[in-house]
Amino acid sequence: MSALDPSPVAAAIEADLRRALQPDSIELRDDSHRHAGHAGAREGGHFSVRIVAGCFAGRNRVARHRLVYDALGPLAARGIHALAVEALAPGEG
Repeated sequence: MSALDPSPVAAAIEADLRRALQPDSIELRDDSHRHAGHAGAREGGHFSVRIVAGCFAGRNRVARHRLVYDALGPLAARGIHALAVEALAPGEG
């Protein structure tokens, strides 16, 4: 995500994830420009997130992704068409 001019959806994603998961670090990238013309692009943006948070410790990949999507709540259905998630516990990766 550009720190200078984040999209409103990207800013909302980051805010929701920070609030719910209290990550050690988060890197969010808006990949929507790479999907221009894709049928689903009209339904919402394409994003990639790399998030490191203590709440992921001891959880498998599915449980980690579920935490991310739960944190996004209704935004996941309204503003996001695709979200690539890399969810790590501190000390991983």
